[in-house]
Amino acid sequence: MRPVAEIQDEGMRMRSEREGERGGGVRIGIVTVSDRASRGEYADRGGPAVRDYLNEVLTTPWEAVARLIPDETDLIRDTLAELVDRDGCCLVITTGGTGPAPRDITPEATLAVLEKELPGFGEAMRAVSRPHVPTAILSRQTAGVRGAALIINLPGSPKAVRECLDAVFAAVPDCVDLVGGPFLETDPARIKAYRPHG
Repeated sequence: MRPVAEIQDEGMRMRSEREGERGGGVRIGIVTVSDRASRGEYADRGGPAVRDYLNEVLTTPWEAVARLIPDETDLIRDTLAELVDRDGCCLVITTGGTGPAPRDITPEATLAVLEKELPGFGEAMRAVSRPHVPTAILSRQTAGVRGAALIINLPGSPKAVRECLDAVFAAVPDCVDLVGGPFLETDPARIKAYRPHG
């Protein structure tokens, strides 16, 4: 049996190599899914809300890879896959398309690219929103893992973006680390990352 210190050293070396492969930077995908915003009929508010939140919470330097796309299953699926597989994003956050309307298909498109679903994310987000908004039970957002990345669905409302991320973000750095992504650090005065695994 290998000593724990040796295993930890190897983990740190592998993490360093992964970050070196990406030029030491952390890339995070932000995907707004909206027919009307993608047509320019109104401004995208969900994507900027995600960016503002991450700027507030993360202390690790990061780069946004933003997309604004319509509610089209194939396009959502392909965009998520590209952000992880081609662009090297360790975290991808979508906003919009999580309700029960016919064109709300973000969760279905997300599930098509996930290797493992993490339903606890959606459960926690709905639980935190329910006391404020009775219709939170209609939201179908989920999350899961593809390769070395975590993908999280959020509703489209800026208020819901912040509320939902507050509910789950403490677990995000540990999840990204467990699946082989880079080490994400947060501002503990805002969100203290919970790392039971190291």
